[in-house]
Amino acid sequence: MQFAVTFRHMEATDAIKEYAREKVERIKKYFPDPIMAHVVLSTERGYQHVADVNIQLHNGIGIKGREITEDMYSSIDLVMAKIERQVRRYKEKIRGHKARADLSEIPVAYSVLEAESLEVMPPTNGRAAAAEAAKAGKAAKAAPAVGKAAPAAKAAAKAAAKAAIVKTEKFFARPLTVDEAVMQMNLLDDRFLVFRNAKTGQVNVVYKRDDGNYGLIETGPTG
Repeated sequence: MQFAVTFRHMEATDAIKEYAREKVERIKKYFPDPIMAHVVLSTERGYQHVADVNIQLHNGIGIKGREITEDMYSSIDLVMAKIERQVRRYKEKIRGHKARADLSEIPVAYSVLEAESLEVMPPTNGRAAAAEAAKAGKAAKAAPAVGKAAPAAKAAAKAAAKAAIVKTEKFFARPLTVDEAVMQMNLLDDRFLVFRNAKTGQVNVVYKRDDGNYGLIETGPTG
């Protein structure tokens, strides 16, 4: 297994590096051949010790974790404990997962927009959002022709024009089933995951809902 440690805003010591290596290598008892592990150890605000761990398995599955405490050794312990819990939960599915050769990965760009550049709307529940959407649809039908746009449309266009992109990350939507996508999202400790649905070939998104369930957004033709 390839192992690397990056130190940021802190002194690099062999003791911490070896401690991180010992903790990460415990993953081998679940998978004998992980191909890569990268640990980033950093400090923030002078007292927050951050441990980020990124493990890549031979079958393409990624595992990530992040913990912050006031002691670096504690952060390493906690992040690896979190990763081990997730690995034990999905170990059989991970072992049985095989990369698909019948579907290619699709390039995807994920951008973060600056909050100050967006017009923030008050939160609404599902029914209220549907009512607002219906109301907006009626307003659009009754709006003047091009060149005499309604004030609401002008305001929306103005807000969109001001939207500033803070950063953009590019990655590939891998072919996965919905179950595999949920597993991968949890193993990456993310709130959502963009993937290529192995059954339909379309780009889909799975995400964690506030009620503890998962949501699925499907693209492509409907009906």
